Amino acid sequence: MERRLSRQFDFIKEIDKEKFIGRQTYLSDGVRKENDAEHAWHIALMAILLSEYANEEIDVLKTVTMLLIHDLVEIDAGDTYAYDEEGNKTKDQREKKAADRIFGLLPKDQQEKLRGLWDEFEEWESPEARFAHAMDRIQPLMLNAAAEGKSWEEHGVRLEQVLARNKHTAKGSEKLWQYAYENFIALSAEKGMLKE
Repeated sequence: MERRLSRQFDFIKEIDKEKFIGRQTYLSDGVRKENDAEHAWHIALMAILLSEYANEEIDVLKTVTMLLIHDLVEIDAGDTYAYDEEGNKTKDQREKKAADRIFGLLPKDQQEKLRGLWDEFEEWESPEARFAHAMDRIQPLMLNAAAEGKSWEEHGVRLEQVLARNKHTAKGSEKLWQYAYENFIALSAEKGMLKE
């Protein structure tokens, strides 16, 4: 029991490092960028609030758990910006290695459960994974629109790149994808915050 508890706290202490992983998405006020922990909290709460719009019935707790752990691997692998073509070439390999180490800190049963959920998220196969990905894609769109396209502008992101990145978002929620497209992408393009 003592060893199990020690391993659990080793993991809990290790994942505190997620707070230090910076992302490229600005907070809604456009003053500073969010970190991975803020992102995970935000999309987990989004999943709770917006689960009624999932295309399929989902287990909300399972989805929230996926969202809370999906970026823990970035403690080792770093955050790869969505539109970084070079970084995305090695992203999968770096993240799988990180998943082995980080989830490996846990007792075997919890290691298998959380690593299994992380793998499921990465594979996009289950209703929960598809909805979780929709949350993960829509949140930065909302924040970029709120921050007047600041991150998109800094990185020279074009409309076609945003659309390509989101080509599967509707698989999690057609309703939320439509809303995001109309209110975050199309409006941003209209206002010149997202170049064509």
